[in-house]
Amino acid sequence: MPKNQFQRMMFALLTVVVTVHAYVFYSLYVINGSFFISIDGAAGVIDGINRNGGVMMFGRPFPIWAVVMVEFCLAYILECVMGSPFSFKLACKVFDPETTHPVLFETAVICATVGLMCPAMSFLAAVIYYPYYTGFNVFTFLANWIKLVCYNFPFAFFSQLFFIQPLIRTVFKAIFAKSLKEK
Repeated sequence: MPKNQFQRMMFALLTVVVTVHAYVFYSLYVINGSFFISIDGAAGVIDGINRNGGVMMFGRPFPIWAVVMVEFCLAYILECVMGSPFSFKLACKVFDPETTHPVLFETAVICATVGLMCPAMSFLAAVIYYPYYTGFNVFTFLANWIKLVCYNFPFAFFSQLFFIQPLIRTVFKAIFAKSLKEK
């Protein structure tokens, strides 16, 4: 759908803004919510995070805004360098973009993006959120990475396919309607 490099960068930016917020919410509330609530009788997840001093990153507590910023920067770079270009190439290996129905081709691109980005971002998350204060063990690291992929992949697949990408494509078409019609 994006026609030039600027539009590709903007599409990636829109995607990452929505995706990072969804994943931080999913990670903190859905996966780790009961842990944060159990901290000193916290009234809720945010209260538990505050009582914990923040979210543990690199073995130290960081505020939620720092978590969002770190994940945003990593996800945007990864999306621009690996996710977007390689997912399009993978989809082109299976389908011809000129003859395949656009919905089918876009679905193939989304699936390829999830297949690339989920393990890569889960790997980075395993690095960022590893409990370094306990010492480093490569087997613990690998187990954490595999656990994160198992948690994140179903959420990534369904949220990207049915919510995030349709939303981003609608917003993108509204923003770039004039330039998309010219081409």
